Amino acid sequence: MKLMGRTTKVVTISIPPGIEEKMNELVKKEGMTRSELIREALRRYIEEKELEELVKYGRKKAIERGITENQIEDIVDSYRK
Repeated sequence: MKLMGRTTKVVTISIPPGIEEKMNELVKKEGMTRSELIREALRRYIEEKELEELVKYGRKKAIERGITENQIEDIVDSYRK
């Protein structure tokens, strides 16, 4: 019989007491564990940073091609048709 390994990694972090208090309030309110709350917060942070990078890339490419913000919606609409 093959044993399954952990699907997660254990990480130790330090946080200020005020943030810990808010975290404890949230886990009670949301009905989740500290780990679940921190995982969700990190997922959202990572998604936000990835979106920021995508927007930054898009703006750079638009500037290179001389596309203005007003033209973007028309361009997207034309691809959807």
